[in-house]
Amino acid sequence: MTRSRPANPLLETSTRPAPRRVAVIGAGTIGPDIGYYLKAALPGLELALLDVRQAAVDAALARLKGYADKAVARGKMSDKAAQATLAGITGGTDYDVLRGCDWVIEAATEDLALKLRIFAEVEARVDAGTAITSNTSSLPAQRIFSRMAHPERATVTHFFAPAWRNPVVEVVAWARAEASLVAWLRRLFVQTGKLPLVTADVPCFMLDRIFDNWCNEAGLLLGEASAAQIDSVAAEFVQAGPFFVLNLAHGNPIIIETNTLQADEEGEHYRPAPIFRSVDRWNAVAPGREIEVPEPLRSRIRDRLLGVLLSQTVDILDRDIGGAADLDIGCRLALGFRHGPLELMRSMGPAECTRVLERFVRERPGMPAPRRDPAAYLPAERHVLVDQRDGVVLITLRRPEALNALHDELTDEVLAVIRRHEDDPKVAGFVIVGYGTKSFCAGADIGRFPSLLGDKEAAAQYARDCSRLLVHLDRARKPVVAALNGMALGGGFELATRCHALIAERSAWMQLPEVTLGILPGIGAMVVPYRRWPDAALVFHGMLTRGDRLKAARAHELGIVDELADGYDDLIARAVARVHALAGHIPTISDAPVAVPPFAPGAGTGGPVLSGTVIGIIEHAVRDAAMAPTLAAALEVGYRAFGTVACTAAAREGITAFGERRPPDFGATG
Repeated sequence: MTRSRPANPLLETSTRPAPRRVAVIGAGTIGPDIGYYLKAALPGLELALLDVRQAAVDAALARLKGYADKAVARGKMSDKAAQATLAGITGGTDYDVLRGCDWVIEAATEDLALKLRIFAEVEARVDAGTAITSNTSSLPAQRIFSRMAHPERATVTHFFAPAWRNPVVEVVAWARAEASLVAWLRRLFVQTGKLPLVTADVPCFMLDRIFDNWCNEAGLLLGEASAAQIDSVAAEFVQAGPFFVLNLAHGNPIIIETNTLQADEEGEHYRPAPIFRSVDRWNAVAPGREIEVPEPLRSRIRDRLLGVLLSQTVDILDRDIGGAADLDIGCRLALGFRHGPLELMRSMGPAECTRVLERFVRERPGMPAPRRDPAAYLPAERHVLVDQRDGVVLITLRRPEALNALHDELTDEVLAVIRRHEDDPKVAGFVIVGYGTKSFCAGADIGRFPSLLGDKEAAAQYARDCSRLLVHLDRARKPVVAALNGMALGGGFELATRCHALIAERSAWMQLPEVTLGILPGIGAMVVPYRRWPDAALVFHGMLTRGDRLKAARAHELGIVDELADGYDDLIARAVARVHALAGHIPTISDAPVAVPPFAPGAGTGGPVLSGTVIGIIEHAVRDAAMAPTLAAALEVGYRAFGTVACTAAAREGITAFGERRPPDFGATG
């Protein structure tokens, strides 16, 4: 695959506009779900569903209405939004519904001959500029588009079930597809809430090579263990065992089809287990349940499942089918693995990886073996994307499943990228931005904090440890600009305030919600904002003690945000320009004490009941930090306050309630 494309899809340049009319061919299982995702993301879109049976179209239309009704009933969608989502949807059996479409998505049965006929019908009716994609999970693009008159406007977009909710979609970069088509699809998918992963054009692409062979290996183990035993052992690695998933997806024919394709293409070792042809449903184990599996059978199953996972992983990377970080996040978000295979390899260590792989290849002759040392497969970054533009390094925080929230590994990756480039004379500085269009950074994962409740010193040290990136920014030799592409919450706002300038999209907003959890922001929010923007002190009081939101426009008026941007492209352009403008004169945070106005009595009232104890700790820490003689001493006040709050009943209640997904009750805790 070419590596010239930007790592962050929103940095792609594309002149093709967003689609106005889309047709989905195939109203069976996944086609309507693809349509619903598009309509929910682009309500003004015209959507046409096409199938050979009108009954299937009618059932699909009813399903889409059911999705919208359920979303309204659960409070996830307003009545108005539901009406907009369902408006403009038509369906039928006549290919003429394709006329006027600017994108046609084929989601029919995995039958090559059928697909060839479909694409002939499509090309006969659509305009020259219409994009055409197939949702095939296994058939290479070279085969299904080979007879098209204009294959350059076609590729594979492989969605994962349920397509309206699962964020992952594979985009195949095959030899004859225009680079501009792949760029447009990547950018559009991110803009509509998806996670596009580019793969090479091989049978089963990237993620289905993992899933299909994981399930096939489970089938091959049935001579030694039951389906329930295999699912129980697999629970260490996945949310749901292979046989449970096969039951859910009626997946036995899929394994037969895909592994037959791989066997015909790459060798008999991929041939599907014969048992898949004779069993309709498995005696599986539901997620969260396990049966006892005696040793050494458990170790035997574990090694085989790990073996096929690692064997496919090294093969994908050795053959450049997909990227390591994409493989990791795709396995977690699309396939339900608890940890990506590269994360597993890191935790296992080279010796254990080698043992498992050597045993697996010995027992399964022909299966891929690593061509490098196991450590060589581990990516430098799994949670950030790194690009360069005009001499500026762009660091994209990519944890879409957590709205780009910080955790230890993400923090260390950002810090490592900065350290790697800060002495490079060709690099003017850095821009930090969030992945997608909703969030810059939604705070910090709670991580180890629940285990620190009641331990003042350990909690304070935890805050110090979490500040390592921010402290580095305080003394950075090159400018770092925060590009706020959406919400900046808690630790995300603290990260932004330690950057040397803030550029924000007009729709962005900031919040310090910690007080609503019975805790406080301990890595700088009680210190830095007051020293950088003392005239906005009352605003920071409200953010800290009430969890008030601060919109980008108001932050700009206060001087917190340096510039407002109109859209992602403008945001990045302004952020890059600001880096260059700051070169040679980076603003620093004052060491001098600063005066802060008094907190209003009853500062935490007017909304949900908050903890008076926690508010008192916040107010005391803000005053003490403001009087501290140096920035370092002021930050230390915040760390110690974090340790103090960890020992309160309010913190225990807030964190417990968060874990249990219920509102906290601070009435009894004070």
